[in-house]
Amino acid sequence: MLGIWSEYAQMYLLILTLSTTLVFALPLFLVPMLWSRLMLWQVPAETDLAVYLGRCLGAFILIVEALMLRASLTGEALHTTFEVLAAVAVMMIGVHIYGALRRIQPLTETLEIGFYSALLALTLLCWPAT
Repeated sequence: MLGIWSEYAQMYLLILTLSTTLVFALPLFLVPMLWSRLMLWQVPAETDLAVYLGRCLGAFILIVEALMLRASLTGEALHTTFEVLAAVAVMMIGVHIYGALRRIQPLTETLEIGFYSALLALTLLCWPAT
């Protein structure tokens, strides 16, 4: 299964970069509270900490997006980028399963278990050939 679609590795990263930058990274970085409301989170009256943490998370996602964009356009650090992407998917699956089991997140976040599982599967399928 690993790398069965390796010929599409760079195209996969480019499509993933564009879509996740628009849906996750930029909204979290620029308007984290609006993004959280759209994701059905209950927003408290005091939001400074949530805005700070959302912007920090958005900044880290933008770093991963930059790695993916560079690898998709140039092929540089392609394997490293896939390793980072797989690690992100595995960790996010764990984070969302934890939240679902504790019932501390809205349904939209629980549904992300499927998103990150699909992301992991696609990442493994498109893993670049050595």
